[in-house]
Amino acid sequence: MEAHSGFASCFCAPTSAGESLHKRRVGFYSCCFTFPCCLLLCSEPQLCTHTTDPNSAAKHRLWLGTQPCSLLLPSQSPLISPSVPTRHGAAKNEDTSKTSPFHLDLWFYFTLQNWVLDFGRPIAMIILPLEWFPLNKPSAGDYFHMAYNVITPFLLLKLIERSPKTLPRSMVYVSIITFVMGASIHLVGDSVNHRLIFSGYQHHLSVRENPIIRNLKPETLIDSFELLYYYDEYLGHSMWYIPFFLILFIYFTGCFTPDKDESRMPISALLLTGPSSLYYWYLVTEGQIFILYIFTFFAMMALVMHQKRKGLVLDSNGLFLFYSFIITLVLIAVWVVWLWNDKTLRKKYPGVIYIPEPWAFYTLHMSNLQAAKESL
Repeated sequence: MEAHSGFASCFCAPTSAGESLHKRRVGFYSCCFTFPCCLLLCSEPQLCTHTTDPNSAAKHRLWLGTQPCSLLLPSQSPLISPSVPTRHGAAKNEDTSKTSPFHLDLWFYFTLQNWVLDFGRPIAMIILPLEWFPLNKPSAGDYFHMAYNVITPFLLLKLIERSPKTLPRSMVYVSIITFVMGASIHLVGDSVNHRLIFSGYQHHLSVRENPIIRNLKPETLIDSFELLYYYDEYLGHSMWYIPFFLILFIYFTGCFTPDKDESRMPISALLLTGPSSLYYWYLVTEGQIFILYIFTFFAMMALVMHQKRKGLVLDSNGLFLFYSFIITLVLIAVWVVWLWNDKTLRKKYPGVIYIPEPWAFYTLHMSNLQAAKESL
């Protein structure tokens, strides 16, 4: 009790008659905030500048309880050393010679959840019986999307944590927040758009050209569906994919080492390169983000050439990411050449950059093929 008498006196001791109630409330709230924070900092002996001995650290904790509240402000505390990193926003000392091994666990989980939760969600929605997930309730794909919105930011943060280089954490945090918001916007729009498939909606046609949309009355309902499509395909994708590729590029900037022996890909990385590249192909084509992808790829190439002049080469993690992007570009080129003369898809994608969506191709060709087989 004596150890905390100073803290208690901040709001329990009688005050003078002239002191206002407002001042007493401010003092109470200030003590409630600063006291636990300082106890948390001083509970770790390594944060004390005088000594790292546990007995001495205990004396510092006792000293805290006997001081006025004005001394408990973190900015004025003598117990926090500028050279000692704090828990949040800590900066690592720069060391260009420090490298990290290939993150097999993170890259495997990252690739697996991308295939299952992102690529697999529309497939799960179509395959699973409609009685299990009525049209007025979230589908199985929606639950996949919810899990993706939680797991992917977590894995991206773990990648950033394992980087041997100090990375701009504020930029990473803002990107993660924007990523979650964009993916959540996309969740709602994509859920409705894919559920419309059961009503005859055709993804290879524009919103106004769809048979189930163009005859709606009043016509303002068509504008509402176009707004939904805008949230799904434009706003949601932009807020989802721009921070996603930005975080990957930020991580890529820390994947350089002066040791050329570290610039090798283990067998596990080579095995993961194929599935990873194929997923990025799906991400770029289905998300219609070729410009964002190609700019990210060019930025990676420019950074590799710039670092090479300094005598730095990519480590195993950087090589894995870089080669995945290269193979993705090859897959996109093959996809475009294959569908180059498709007049129906050409009508939906009339721009200079012609990259059809896989689901548009599915609703145009594969679904018609299945219907023809069933009629036979």
